[in-house]
Amino acid sequence: MYKLLTPGPLTTTDTVKERMLVDHCTWDDDYKAITQRIRKQLLDIAQASDQTYTSVLMQGSGTFGVESVLTSSVGPKDKLLIAANGSYGLRMADIANTAGISHLVYQESYQNVPDPEKIDKLLTENPDITHVSIVHCETTSGILNNIEGIAKVVKEAGRTFIVDAMSSFGGMEIPVEALGIDFLISSANKCIQGVPGFSFVIARREALEKCAGLARSLSLDLYSQWREMEKDGKWRFTSPTHVVLAFAQALKELEEEGGVAARHSRYAKNNRLLIEGMEQLGFRPYISKSVQSPIITTFLYPENKTFSFQEMYHFIKERGYVIYPGKLTDADTFRIGNIGEIYEDDIEKLLDIFKEYKDLKE
Repeated sequence: MYKLLTPGPLTTTDTVKERMLVDHCTWDDDYKAITQRIRKQLLDIAQASDQTYTSVLMQGSGTFGVESVLTSSVGPKDKLLIAANGSYGLRMADIANTAGISHLVYQESYQNVPDPEKIDKLLTENPDITHVSIVHCETTSGILNNIEGIAKVVKEAGRTFIVDAMSSFGGMEIPVEALGIDFLISSANKCIQGVPGFSFVIARREALEKCAGLARSLSLDLYSQWREMEKDGKWRFTSPTHVVLAFAQALKELEEEGGVAARHSRYAKNNRLLIEGMEQLGFRPYISKSVQSPIITTFLYPENKTFSFQEMYHFIKERGYVIYPGKLTDADTFRIGNIGEIYEDDIEKLLDIFKEYKDLKE
């Protein structure tokens, strides 16, 4: 067995996995009550009041959730501005292209965060833009984007703000209501430390009400999913029951750990220890520490011409850990995540394995 040092799916606790040993009927009142409790807990994590916000669970991966929001909220007369500095921002553009959504892409390099002033200028120059979307933690590089600054610009301009917080929600404080975020999307298998199977959306009720009749998909119709779920917790179509039970346990364990603040502290310590140790071994981070997220770090290949990522990957995997290949086009990199059921002793063991590999190759 090995542990996952990836941005999700990630290493979960035995108790989370054990919850999936129970079978549940989707029509059962106990199961529907679990769904409703999860929805309330998600609003608490988002620091959003249930008078102004609601939450919707959606079958499928995080991308399903993003596609659900984009194809349900951006109408035929609307236009979407996508701020992208990585693969997941560009995936929004792929969704928009496929769904026929009118859109404009503002793209920065993978090492730079989108600039609120540039977004402000684009909104002024393009008054037909109605929605703005961005990824909070872009796991292509591990960069953390400035959603606070962008939220201010977007809300002052009266536009709808959509945030893909797939890899940050539950692992970093995100005051959704205070920032004025209209739609925030995340997934069960990220910082809340559940398993893959559904995504969820924290939505401003007023913005969600406007989605009625706009959906370009039957199964990804966010508004219809919400209306059905509001009745008693029933999902419109078959829900991933085992995954939902595991997620309920993961939420309980998040609270027992001390909530988002405590989890963020653990992730940040993991990340700091990782970067310091890797730098001592000669591996340089791809992005600046000033914009580095505590979720995942991208490292440049060493200058050693005989370096082989696949060889190193298998060497590390055989010793109990799995890391991630790079996802960049302009540099040779690999990535190491430190979220999930990962602690400082795991990072120390990993660094020892890297040192062992490096000594072997020198």
